[in-house]
Amino acid sequence: MENTITQIRVEGRSTGVVGLESALTAIVEWANGKTDGEIIAELLSRVEKRNYIPSSIKQAYGKALLREYKKSIGQDVEEEPIVGLEVVILGPGCAQCSSLETNVRDVMAEMNLAGDLMHVTDIKEIGRYGVMGAPALIINGKVVAVGSVPEKNKIRQWLAEAAEKME
Repeated sequence: MENTITQIRVEGRSTGVVGLESALTAIVEWANGKTDGEIIAELLSRVEKRNYIPSSIKQAYGKALLREYKKSIGQDVEEEPIVGLEVVILGPGCAQCSSLETNVRDVMAEMNLAGDLMHVTDIKEIGRYGVMGAPALIINGKVVAVGSVPEKNKIRQWLAEAAEKME
């Protein structure tokens, strides 16, 4: 749990945070009756020990960490909107998963599309997406393929549609 990397959204971008689960678990009882500001300060203090947080976006990190804390204790929170293209590949790292990642990377390069491409291999993290089957391809939060490696033309079509919606 100490070395687990959890993906959170900071200023609309997916960001990996080492040890977030441990930090959240450690402050649950302490946080009772504390203000949001106090909780943010404590989470930042704990997370900064294992992660670099640029001072220019420290406030945004604080908001994101508070959102994750509230989710961890079962409160409803509003997710931050995605900025740019976010592509997620789910799979344990098998040959099909790697092939899908390569195909997506190639198509994004051919289309000159900027965006976050993330390959999630941790089984617990994959489970959070609620997708049963690997590999899986998610574009801007929408599951577009599960259990197979789609043809590059199909990937190109999905990426073009997602890019169009962002304009």
